Amino acid sequence: MNDITVQDIFLRFYEDFRKLHSVSPGQDRTALCIMKCKTPEMGANVSECPECHLRKIHYNSCRNRFCTMCQAMDVDKWIDLQQENVLDVPYFHAVFTIPEELYALTYSNQKLLYDTMYHAVSSTLKELSSDSKHLGARIGFICVLHTWGSKMNYHPHIHTIILGGGLDERNHWKDKGKKFFFPVKVLSAVFKKYYLQELKMLREKELLEYHGSANTFMNHYAFKELLDLCYEKKWISYIKPAFQGASSVIHYLGRYTHRIAISNRRIVEMDEKNVTYLVKDYKNKGHWKSITIPGTEFIRRFLMHVLPKGFVRLRHYGILSCRIKKDKMTLCRNLLGCRQYLSKLRGMNTEQVMMALYHIDICKCPECGAHMSSYRMRGHYMLC
Repeated sequence: MNDITVQDIFLRFYEDFRKLHSVSPGQDRTALCIMKCKTPEMGANVSECPECHLRKIHYNSCRNRFCTMCQAMDVDKWIDLQQENVLDVPYFHAVFTIPEELYALTYSNQKLLYDTMYHAVSSTLKELSSDSKHLGARIGFICVLHTWGSKMNYHPHIHTIILGGGLDERNHWKDKGKKFFFPVKVLSAVFKKYYLQELKMLREKELLEYHGSANTFMNHYAFKELLDLCYEKKWISYIKPAFQGASSVIHYLGRYTHRIAISNRRIVEMDEKNVTYLVKDYKNKGHWKSITIPGTEFIRRFLMHVLPKGFVRLRHYGILSCRIKKDKMTLCRNLLGCRQYLSKLRGMNTEQVMMALYHIDICKCPECGAHMSSYRMRGHYMLC
């Protein structure tokens, strides 16, 4: 079984990469986190058995959101908490993308133009859902930004999980069963309208920056040509079928909300110069195939997807927004007559969570069954 990790690749190639490329402080911090994750430098929790003197050392995770070794428990805890806000109604998965002609400008203005994508998605869904021709209700939805394609190429897009109904002006529940509310062509056109409106506004206020291949758009006429091309082009959005039951929604959400550009299980091989990993071949029905690239190129692609510091990737809107979610979900459950799913992990400490999720008693000696005492060793490199 392959045991090569993203950490191994960074340890081997990161210094060579830094000789070839400049990195932002956020990218460098992420790289250091990945290289030092679960090593003595991050500190450790030490457990000792007073009876048989067994000693176990558990090195701390770096807690960086882009680290491939730090996501498992966070995903499981997040999924558990989300159960409290899921209804037994259809949910839909919509994906919003922008044309590749906008990629260079977007990468030069990541925070601004990622925010613009969220704003355009939110305005699109709110406008269409409030229209009685489509639904005539206030819906709820969750957005999460992904910036990569299967090859770790730059491909910003937003995954949106949409509640299959909403509350009308009289606070009555309204839905269309398993039928999605809006035609996909309308969805794409309205998203394009809102995105380009905000892009023009940012240009007029001189808030955009132009780096690398985006430098050409500093010119007024080049920028106008870009806008004209984007207006003429067909934007692609698509809808996946409704989920089967509330539990499938929860686990599906977990797959998307904490995903990063590549997982360790997709890495096939590493040698002195190259890395081989699996990608989906969409020209061949999405079957997996392996590609090989230089290790420094692998790191370049990985670090492209490190988001700006403090950027919120997971956002809730409508009746699922954090400010009103508790009251609106209670109302919706009462109107629909569906039960509330309760969190199993709320209020638990780490030991209790480990037992509840993985049936591992970290306080019990695996050799003799005695209660293990534990203490913490502080590391030299506390990053996150």
